[in-house]
Amino acid sequence: GFAVASHTYFGKPIRDLSVAEAAMLAGLPKAPSAYNPVVNPKRAAQRQQYVLRRMRELGFINEAEQREAIETPLKVVTSTSDFGGSADYVAEMARQIAYEQFQEEAYTRGIKVITTITRADQEAAYRALRRGIMDYDRRHGYRGAEAYVDPARMKAEGEAMDEILAETPDYDDMLAAIVTEVRAGAVTVYRYGETIRISGEGLRFADRMVGDKGPPNKRIRAGAIVRITRNDNGRWEITQLPEVEGALASADPRTGAIRALAGGFDFSRNKFNHVTQAWRQPGSSFKPFIYSAALEKGFSPTTMINDTPLFFDASVTGGQPWEPKNYEGGFEGPMTMKRALARSRNIVSIRILQTITPRYGQEWITRFGFDADKHPPYLTMALGAGSVTPIQLASGFAVFANGGYRISPFLITRVTDHTGKVLVESQAEPPSESSRAIDARNAFIMNSMLQEVARSGTAAKAQATLKRPDIGGKTGTTNDSMDAWFTGYQPTLVTTVWVGYDTPRNLGSRETGGGLSLPIWINFMQTALKGVPVADAKPPEGVVQVGGDWYYDEYARGGGISNLGGAGLEAADPAAGQEAGAGAASSGERNRILDLFRN
Repeated sequence: GFAVASHTYFGKPIRDLSVAEAAMLAGLPKAPSAYNPVVNPKRAAQRQQYVLRRMRELGFINEAEQREAIETPLKVVTSTSDFGGSADYVAEMARQIAYEQFQEEAYTRGIKVITTITRADQEAAYRALRRGIMDYDRRHGYRGAEAYVDPARMKAEGEAMDEILAETPDYDDMLAAIVTEVRAGAVTVYRYGETIRISGEGLRFADRMVGDKGPPNKRIRAGAIVRITRNDNGRWEITQLPEVEGALASADPRTGAIRALAGGFDFSRNKFNHVTQAWRQPGSSFKPFIYSAALEKGFSPTTMINDTPLFFDASVTGGQPWEPKNYEGGFEGPMTMKRALARSRNIVSIRILQTITPRYGQEWITRFGFDADKHPPYLTMALGAGSVTPIQLASGFAVFANGGYRISPFLITRVTDHTGKVLVESQAEPPSESSRAIDARNAFIMNSMLQEVARSGTAAKAQATLKRPDIGGKTGTTNDSMDAWFTGYQPTLVTTVWVGYDTPRNLGSRETGGGLSLPIWINFMQTALKGVPVADAKPPEGVVQVGGDWYYDEYARGGGISNLGGAGLEAADPAAGQEAGAGAASSGERNRILDLFRN
């Protein structure tokens, strides 16, 4: 590891390092991203000076050598591929892939792994996720000091204080500092030889814990360890490490090439990659896959479905009675399937799955890459009660974005050895008919419905902010608000954002996918879609437009199930609707859909 770092930062073998360079590298393991000399040269120098002081104290160097090392300017090799801490999850994935292929030789052959990640997108993903998580954390208040310093160590000051700080790693721009004084509406903190006074706006977030205001074990007083950061105006303020986690996964839906991946708030704090390892309930973000199955059973965007109360007693559930509710409460009566998806009405989704049968829904979702065993064939599947990972959900939505093809996300394009010889190479190829997951007509109609979600539904902020009509997506909030999701796409990019606690717990009664995850998605996509022209989706053969909505051609010609609800509602005569749909579906399917209208 140090040999690689020596080449990375100084372009020389480890045996040729000077004392100053060796001390710089020795300071990295405590917090590699925080003390990265490329991204954070000032902080890296502070850490290097601490290491040099300890080397002198322990007798490895004398005072003259220490002074010479401190005064020696470091010539760090900069690289356009150095992402600092923003790509740590990606780097770890690349390491694991290399090790799986080459075992211990991955560390001795000078292996270089070239990924599909683009720098601008990765930086945007990292910043958007951190900002969204911090915004959420600030909404829920300051929790108090992180820890307290032993008063005996406080009296020693200087190097002892630096030692304490070295034991409390920084996390990117969230720096550890020790409170030395609280007086007259101001807090003074110490950080590696620097004294910082914070007052006014800088104390607003933590004000309720300053001095005697907070409980003894949380208040900000002399000896407290707190986090400080610079705000948008460049001024210091007190902040805190968030407890909540998140993930962002973005890929090209045409090929599966991953463009950006943030597996959590900070890799050096939590190395669990939520993008690939976190199995969570998708909530309402799973509804589009049930709606897609319904299209194959004769439904259309204008099929009328009753948003009225449902009740299932113990004889049906096999356990506790179940009376599902809509997230916003209340019921809206008959509505089109298109509006129900835009409004994310739970009752309508349950009625749809009840009609097409949970078993058929379970079978259908496997076309998108979901595991059948993680989505038991019960009506709760309509509300996203199964389990998915963020990268899996992004892959599923890619099918709607690319015209109906299943993709396999990939991260590595090439692996070379130290001579540049290519050891492994993979090409990004457009999907073929052999990878078709659903009919092109199904994908096109679902795309139009998901664009409506982003235009007038629960994700209306997406099109309103980005000002482009070619984006679609779906919000998701699980039961008791334990997971908040948004997956959205444009034909060249699909992105999933998830926010939740590692040990699931309520995010807050007003926290939803639309309010929590969607802003992160928008923040990222503003960068990722910059300069990308608006795409005009061309309807595939076999779909027709009637009154602004799209239908399978054969259903539109025959009156079909597509118009069943509308005709029945206007005429108040279900028989008329049944007659109109006679050529479109089996009598069993017709009767089930008629039951939706009647009930």
